[in-house]
Amino acid sequence: MKTITSDTFNFLDDLSRNNNREWFDQNKPRYQAIYNEFKGFHLELMELMKAHDQIEKGRVYRIYRDVRFSKDKTPYKPYLAGNFKRATHFLRGGYYFQIERGNSFLAGGFFGPNAQDLLHVRNQISQYPDPLVQILADKDFGNYFGGLKGEKVKTSPKGFSQEDEAIDLIRHKQFYVEHSFSDTEVLAKDFMIKLNDGFLRLKPFFDYMSEILTTDLNGESLVD
Repeated sequence: MKTITSDTFNFLDDLSRNNNREWFDQNKPRYQAIYNEFKGFHLELMELMKAHDQIEKGRVYRIYRDVRFSKDKTPYKPYLAGNFKRATHFLRGGYYFQIERGNSFLAGGFFGPNAQDLLHVRNQISQYPDPLVQILADKDFGNYFGGLKGEKVKTSPKGFSQEDEAIDLIRHKQFYVEHSFSDTEVLAKDFMIKLNDGFLRLKPFFDYMSEILTTDLNGESLVD
């Protein structure tokens, strides 16, 4: 089973202190080596995940930062990251994980729902919030993820009452959860197993969100 090695942290630490093209070009062979290791780790993790979910494809993110619309003009990201996309129109939600000294984590959910999907989710939650409330209130789920994350509107979205019993959930513009890992956990031999276990814990949340995104308010399928 593949692992994350200390070479990865060491390179990323050096990159953080020397985030410029000249240094990166001089250290390109180091980057290529850790990138290849990370890509292999990502592929093996994807195969593990296929045992409990339908994964359509995975992606390892480029280390080159898009600075066109960012306040941070450094050319490189000081971390490595990958994601996995679930298959078919019936399975929604995306998996993500990131490796960075002191800031390694996994995440899953809905980071940028379009306006139509966001309104649909809010209507579904407003009509019947209990399933999501129960998922978030589950002791194991809550202890592991620490609650629902994501940007929210300050008051109530247009068309929804501030008095709605589920207004705290309806205010969300994003719906995702995270779990952090220590540097020691990342470098351990069983880190891939821990990532896979963490993603497996997302299943009740993903099952719920997939159901409400693929059915109307009467429970009828919206997907052919």
